[in-house]
Amino acid sequence: MTAPFRRIAILGTGLIGGSFALALRKYVPDAVVVGWDKEHVLRHALERGAIHDGFGELSLAVAGADLIYVALPVGHTIELLPEVARLASPSALVTDASSTKRSVCAAAVECFPANGAHFLGGHPMAGKEISGIAAADAELVRGSKYALIGKPGEAGTRDPRVIEFVALLEKIGAEPVWLDAETHDRAAAIVSHLPQLLAVALAGVVRDQTDKTGLPVTLAGRGLRDALRLAGSPYSVWRDIILTNSDNLDRALGQLIQSLEQLRGDLRTRALEEEFAAAGELYKILRDLQ
Repeated sequence: MTAPFRRIAILGTGLIGGSFALALRKYVPDAVVVGWDKEHVLRHALERGAIHDGFGELSLAVAGADLIYVALPVGHTIELLPEVARLASPSALVTDASSTKRSVCAAAVECFPANGAHFLGGHPMAGKEISGIAAADAELVRGSKYALIGKPGEAGTRDPRVIEFVALLEKIGAEPVWLDAETHDRAAAIVSHLPQLLAVALAGVVRDQTDKTGLPVTLAGRGLRDALRLAGSPYSVWRDIILTNSDNLDRALGQLIQSLEQLRGDLRTRALEEEFAAAGELYKILRDLQ
């Protein structure tokens, strides 16, 4: 694929930014990919071949960039956007990979002028419980949905830079999906953020019930490990996500509590069979989506 963006700046070369950079190096080899991060992170990104060059100074990283990809925690992204908007070329596309969209997109409206660099909110619906450039993977988003904020047909979605970015996502294997920021955050609370908190809660129960002999943990099989995979994700990754989507998460947790109480009430009845059947059907839907 000929590079639609000749120079691409990745701000934050951890798991998501590093994976995007590796995908670019693999599928868009003509593009020059540079990174902005802490010195030791950039060093690892260079060693992995994710970037051609790394910069500790933001102005040097974004200078001449056609595409600026912000892969930082939500709070840091919001803080950095005004400076990115000031430094970005008027012809550049700026996009982010934040897991919540309302706060980021609202901040972008305030700092990106209509006649300058164009901002596009985004969120790759893919990840790992392990963070950092060491876990980055060129195929991370392949086969996964990639949320883009907007409505098909709107002026912003018809921008040539956006059209090129959509084509780029498809090239690296992602499936772009358009929706508004409110809908994204509400949906992400259910399918992404709630499972994370559920894993944390389940881990807490298991930990509290484990005695000095190591039981019941030492008796656990793969089922528990699979159920607790998300519990390996650090709070530093989730802090801003939770803070910027707490209203949707509060409702989701309320629904989960009601569901658990329903299961508790049905423990000695055949109604539990219906719950298992319904859960199995949803699992089949999710399995077939892969």
